[in-house]
Amino acid sequence: MSLLDFARGPAIHVSLIILVAGICWRLLGVLVLTRGADLSRPRDAFGNFKGYRMVFSRAWPSDEFRTTTRYQTVLAYLFHLGTLGVVFLIVPHIEFIAGLTGWSWPGVPNFIGIALGTVALVSLIALIMRRLSRPEVYNSNVGDYLTWVIVALPLVTGLMAFAHVGPRYETMLALHILSAALLFAWFPFSKLMHAFWFVFSRAQSGIAYAHKGVRI
Repeated sequence: MSLLDFARGPAIHVSLIILVAGICWRLLGVLVLTRGADLSRPRDAFGNFKGYRMVFSRAWPSDEFRTTTRYQTVLAYLFHLGTLGVVFLIVPHIEFIAGLTGWSWPGVPNFIGIALGTVALVSLIALIMRRLSRPEVYNSNVGDYLTWVIVALPLVTGLMAFAHVGPRYETMLALHILSAALLFAWFPFSKLMHAFWFVFSRAQSGIAYAHKGVRI
């Protein structure tokens, strides 16, 4: 079995099993947590409903913090949107998803895919550099930086494979698939789970604030 066959076969499929099973397990762990008795009623009849609005209303900083967080916020949106574009709009990725699910949609031209990957990678590096330059603000640990590296690897190897830079194309493609497999397997056990956790944490905070009459 060649490296590419291993990457396309056992590696990526086992990592997808770990990804799905890990996410389901961790979400189940949150959903079965017992909640204490609600000892205070919301200030109005729609308090809990308004609390859930916070999931979306806090997607952008409040006016008071907009200036000081602009750099972080803009780069974070560029990274997330660029990464989503890379995952769901590049033709080879769409074909991979179609092979798993049967769902397919039109992709973007290669140059747009390269642009999206470049934006995602550059913004990611800029975010890492900001963390390194302001450790007292972000208080990052080794696990945080390891996660950044694991996220960056598929972007780097994907761009190298697109541009035919580095080892022969088949080897570079295998490294790209293996780096994606590593990311899939790492995802459920890292802070990348914030892709799901943010819904629960914001909703819980929103409900708590609604009980106190805070404007959501």
